[in-house]
Amino acid sequence: MSLKKFVIERDIPKVGTLNAEELAGAAAKSNAALCQIGAKDIQWVQSYVAGDKTFCIYLASDEGAIKKHAELSGFPATKITEIVEVIDPATAG
Repeated sequence: MSLKKFVIERDIPKVGTLNAEELAGAAAKSNAALCQIGAKDIQWVQSYVAGDKTFCIYLASDEGAIKKHAELSGFPATKITEIVEVIDPATAG
């Protein structure tokens, strides 16, 4: 089964004020949840932290795996959007 790419918007009050140690703890909590689900169903690529939100890029078999991760980690999946294409400045030719 091939994994699809998703962006997950998470509403987390004051997440943008967390220090490096607190962010490391959050990442460890997320990693523990990922291990419970299994790499064949979900992988965390990266996250962007901004104010009261994070925007996370994941590879997952389906939205269900993302929702399971949110449940296990305690980090809300406020909005889940499948990425169907990626473009950048080079796309223009």
